[in-house]
Amino acid sequence: MGGQVTPVENEALSPRRCRRPERRQAAAAPNPLWSAGRRCVTMTVMTVRQSSCEPTAVLRDHVPQTACRAGDEGDGGVADADVGVAILGAGFAGICMAIKLQESGRNDFAIFEKAATLGGTWRDNTYPGCSCDVPSHLYSFSFDANPDWSRTYASQPEILAYLESVAARHRITSRIAFRTEIVECIWDEDASRWHLRAADGRRYTARVVVAAVGALQTPVEPPLQGVEQFAGARFHSARWRHDVDLRGKDVAVIGTGASGVQFIPEIAPHVRRLTVYQRTPSWVLPRNDRRVSRLRRLLYARVPGLLQLRRAWQFCKAEAVAIGLVHWPRLMGRGQKRSVRFRKRAISDWHLFSKLHPHYTLGCKRVLLSDDFYATMKLPHVELVTVPIQEVRARSILAADGGDRACDVLISATGFRPFDASTCVTVIGRGGRSLADDWRQGPEAYRGVAVAGYPNYFLLVGPNSGLGHTSIVFMIEAQVRYVLQCLAWLEQGRLREVEVRPDVQQAYNVTLQARFAGTVWRQTPGKPWQRPCRSWYAPGGKNIALWPGLAIRYWWAMRRAEIADYTPVPKTRTQSVMSAGTSTSMANEAGNNSR
Repeated sequence: MGGQVTPVENEALSPRRCRRPERRQAAAAPNPLWSAGRRCVTMTVMTVRQSSCEPTAVLRDHVPQTACRAGDEGDGGVADADVGVAILGAGFAGICMAIKLQESGRNDFAIFEKAATLGGTWRDNTYPGCSCDVPSHLYSFSFDANPDWSRTYASQPEILAYLESVAARHRITSRIAFRTEIVECIWDEDASRWHLRAADGRRYTARVVVAAVGALQTPVEPPLQGVEQFAGARFHSARWRHDVDLRGKDVAVIGTGASGVQFIPEIAPHVRRLTVYQRTPSWVLPRNDRRVSRLRRLLYARVPGLLQLRRAWQFCKAEAVAIGLVHWPRLMGRGQKRSVRFRKRAISDWHLFSKLHPHYTLGCKRVLLSDDFYATMKLPHVELVTVPIQEVRARSILAADGGDRACDVLISATGFRPFDASTCVTVIGRGGRSLADDWRQGPEAYRGVAVAGYPNYFLLVGPNSGLGHTSIVFMIEAQVRYVLQCLAWLEQGRLREVEVRPDVQQAYNVTLQARFAGTVWRQTPGKPWQRPCRSWYAPGGKNIALWPGLAIRYWWAMRRAEIADYTPVPKTRTQSVMSAGTSTSMANEAGNNSR
């Protein structure tokens, strides 16, 4: 994930002032996925809230948190217990799905959100320095692009504020049932409807379920011997404890991945001693994060086509990186050399330099961007430990090198369990089959959006639709357009159900996995420069997370849904399944109408 709205040095340690920054209002416009909608010149005030305006001694992010909470504009919710489309999750994917349903003329939908606010990952991750590693202008909706990003890489509060403003502008907030965690979805074959049960016992029915819960929701805590006897504060970076004061403490951090490289430089100046435990080093490139001047923001807002051009340029640059990841891994050596030069400029200690040097091809794990991580690791009160942890004690950590290092606060920066959120919701499909059981050997879906055995059930950011080089928002928009075409079949084709054919799903995944051969994510015999790595992309050896190609290729593949790939069930069960000719005709009609 990956700029700041109002950067104030050590603001967390001094009195803070509430601010109400202004943003320009966006006009939703039907544009290509990688283009930007033109912005209205009219100014509108968007309130950015924070929990308190009082001084605080807790080390936390420098920017106030936004809060479009249940209760601010009414609790939202579902007026009827029966809905046409139930959207699970109010992050980027869920909000996009709702907006496009509304634009298509459908109002029979509701968003079910377990939290009291929208935002998904940008609501949950509030650790110091949390920001996006995709350029801001690209990490936004094409139909509601933002010319007012304050930095090259936006911070978590700014991204959350953007998403809240989009939801408010499109009047989606009132369609969200906050504090409603759906824990069970059961398919009723007789009624062709999904029965949903919330954690508080409330029940709903829906004709269609769109799971927009994301791939990375459940934090992974490392199995540490003796951790139960630890007497200090302990938490995961994704569940940051803002009530824990880190100043003057002995702090231990486990992990140097995407979140670790962001918050370690933020907390290091304030702690007494920082011990970083690392299993595998990451390739780190300079972030080159800069403020976006007022003049540039004004030009993006008022010069027709300039913001579109900026987005297109950023998209093409990212796709160029994917060519190396997918087609010519040997080209990644240039990035490796750049990372080595960057590390040499920051670190003169050869022993520390070696500890931070990865031994796998750049891109096999997510490439990290940071301007200050390496500089932080050489500070005199920061120690990098690369041997395993043997035991956690009451106020210290014993490592395999025999060192017993003091620890008052233990922070895990150990990532997430991929797609665990999808199986935490009990999903029971046709014939009583369970999605958790079907995915036990690894999640699979057709094009990342549909699963055989689960009619009228769609995923957003499902298996093998993630990216390692560009904006996931681009993929979300392609998936939403595809799902809308499938929903059009239900409306225009007078169907009860649509379900992807098992043979189509199997053939798709066989072909997809074969395409990983020759990429940086899978070692190829006879290519010694291609070194594998252990990554969450492929926890069991099978890549379940990434799309093995350029993002534009996925967009092209998703431009039209083919009903021949699905098993349609007419509303009248005595009616025979439509012929292939009718299916093709309906697919064409649905595709045209969805565009």
